Amino acid sequence: MSDPMRPRASLRTAVVWEVLQDALDRRVKATGRESLDVLDTGGGSGNFAVPVARLGHRVTVVDPSPNALFALERRAAEAGVAERVKGLQGDAHGLFDVAERGGYDVVLCHGVLEYVDDPAEGVRNAVAALRPEGVLSLLAAGLGGAVLSRALAGHFKEARQALGDPNGRWGTGDPVPRRFTAEQLTGLVEGAGLRVGAVHGVRVFADLVPGVLVDTEPGALEALLKLEEAAAEVPGFHAVATQLHVLGETGAASGTDGTDGTNDAREISGADETGGAVGA
Repeated sequence: MSDPMRPRASLRTAVVWEVLQDALDRRVKATGRESLDVLDTGGGSGNFAVPVARLGHRVTVVDPSPNALFALERRAAEAGVAERVKGLQGDAHGLFDVAERGGYDVVLCHGVLEYVDDPAEGVRNAVAALRPEGVLSLLAAGLGGAVLSRALAGHFKEARQALGDPNGRWGTGDPVPRRFTAEQLTGLVEGAGLRVGAVHGVRVFADLVPGVLVDTEPGALEALLKLEEAAAEVPGFHAVATQLHVLGETGAASGTDGTDGTNDAREISGADETGGAVGA
């Protein structure tokens, strides 16, 4: 995953970052606390954890790679947030061997479900880590984006293979073990007891546009960022996105107790607000 703090990389993370930042702001207002407890499962070297810590939140990163956790420690120190970032070695399956059950306001599960043996268990564990009022940020590889990219590269047999494969794989050389449709991801979130607040397509165009155009054409990066943000909310583009992002909320957090249950996906995702992504 790319670093949200670098402008070129923001093409791949802008949509997720904006939705996540908005969700964090909402939880701060709802709890009355300036600092939240955030769990980043599979957070690696801190591509999201460090920016979240820069907002003033406490972040626990759980990752199976010692090298990634070492890089996380270094990155957090360089960013001046070492005291707010804690790295723990572990994985989604044994999450509660190292993390606290029911101890977090927000849980990030980015780039994890593709690699676990049981995605449903992975989501259930992430949800079990939430407090009664909490938010889950789920990011996973999209099936349609892989099919489209293989087809545009002229690998039509591989595109057809991915389209018909139960796990969305285009062949034995495919580095991604599993891909999802938006319906599959929302089903996993709802099956774990959460309300789906928003669904966004991520990297709808970013992986298809030649890098030289973005790097050399004046204003191209900003224009492409705005296009990505606009297309992310359109359901039709979910089917061709490289990644899919689902924001899930507990009943208490989403107001489904009858006190404030009218928030729609646009409101929850911050679609009517104009805050920019980090690095944009």
